[in-house]
Amino acid sequence: MASRSRKQATRGSSRPAVPAWIWLAFGVVLGLVVAMVFLGSDWAPMLRKNAGPQPNPEAVAPRESEPPIVEAKDKPRKNYDFYSVLPEMEVVIPDSEISAKARAEAAQPASGTPPAVSATSRYLLQAGSYPSAKAADEVKAKLAILGFVAHVQPVTINGKTWNRVRLGPFASAGQLETTKAALADNGFNAIALKEESGQ
Repeated sequence: MASRSRKQATRGSSRPAVPAWIWLAFGVVLGLVVAMVFLGSDWAPMLRKNAGPQPNPEAVAPRESEPPIVEAKDKPRKNYDFYSVLPEMEVVIPDSEISAKARAEAAQPASGTPPAVSATSRYLLQAGSYPSAKAADEVKAKLAILGFVAHVQPVTINGKTWNRVRLGPFASAGQLETTKAALADNGFNAIALKEESGQ
């Protein structure tokens, strides 16, 4: 009985076995063929390099003498710029005035002690004003990563709460100018303020 099963086993296995590497190579070639057919057809237009918007070869830029294609509308634009939400007791200082004051301070003879912050007026930098407290905290965190110490000051104007991200107070216009330039180098367009507490 054992001899019959051995003979049957040898008869059934008379075909040579296909090596595994041949099956692997066949699978890779088959996969490449399917991928080429798939990418060559319209089934996957988003995977092609030039599937995005194409430039218009007939488009031309308007000349300076021509009127614009779209006229400006007279509607007032909603502007959430924080320049418009400053209270009356704060004055925005132009960059030219900051530079002039910084040069005047530098021209004065230097004493060994740093100047003290005035009790009636002080210099501040406002890096932004946001209706969302979370957005203000994110900006404060970005400034902290860059090495700037900022604080968030919530203020209500016309019934709406704004969260201001501020740096300072600064003792001199020179410090204010240096910090404002460092903020600009890091992508923050801060405005300089002079806050009068005596008004």
